[in-house]
Amino acid sequence: MKPLPFKHTAILALLAASACGAAQAADWSDTSLSYRYGTKFAEPFNNQDISKSIVNLSNVSGYKYGTNFFSVDFLMSDDKDPSSVGAKTGAHEAYAVYRHTLDLGKVTGASYAFGPVRGVGLTAGFDFNSKTDAGYNSKKRMLVAGPTLMFDVPGFLNVSLLALWESNAPYNGYSNTAIDRYRYKTHPMLTAAWGIPIGTAIPLSFEGYANFIGTKGKDEFGGDTARETNIDMQLMYDVGAAMGSGKNVFKVGLEYQYWKNKFGNSDHNNPGATAKTPMIRVEYHF
Repeated sequence: MKPLPFKHTAILALLAASACGAAQAADWSDTSLSYRYGTKFAEPFNNQDISKSIVNLSNVSGYKYGTNFFSVDFLMSDDKDPSSVGAKTGAHEAYAVYRHTLDLGKVTGASYAFGPVRGVGLTAGFDFNSKTDAGYNSKKRMLVAGPTLMFDVPGFLNVSLLALWESNAPYNGYSNTAIDRYRYKTHPMLTAAWGIPIGTAIPLSFEGYANFIGTKGKDEFGGDTARETNIDMQLMYDVGAAMGSGKNVFKVGLEYQYWKNKFGNSDHNNPGATAKTPMIRVEYHF
């Protein structure tokens, strides 16, 4: 087996150290199961609106030196995004994300606060997906690493600048063509994640993430890739808190995703490469 490049080995070592930290008793932990649905999803090179149901399982926890976040989406499309060539059933996809943020202040005992920033961390993790569809059958693998600023706000707001090491090994059912795993150029992502309470009399929160991703060189077909903007935000109403049965247990809300140049595909003469998707969302925490 060909040895991994040093930078990949270093990231894997940091992830292993993170796993050891996660094995310690967590100071706090929150697990949630959610469902969201929309009828305006889009996929590159597909000019039809796609309906999707998405079931998500997430866990976020904190321990002595930092935080862990794991999330997996199970995405089920309608037949506008077919599962295979000529199929009357929709594509299925699983997409997993893991991030570990090591808080440098907690590790060193020193304060890294300045201005609106309460702390500085190092984040590492991975994205992993598998999709069964007619045209691409994505098998994405990606490692990420970089610094994080943690802002002093109600709730949380973290902003990270991450390097991305991404690859894929797609299969096109229309042309019956498989492509060996292809590695894109290492590229940057500026990302923010937030969860901020915005009401006292009414228990509302503004939650979400925003990813601004640089070009990743040529794609596996020799074409140029485009910069991506992926903003996913939701306004959530805490039903349990409103009814006096416990905070942060059952939430309902509205979600909106704007994703331009999806997966690095330019939306020039390719309207499916930009999605503008309103959704409904329900969420149970346990």
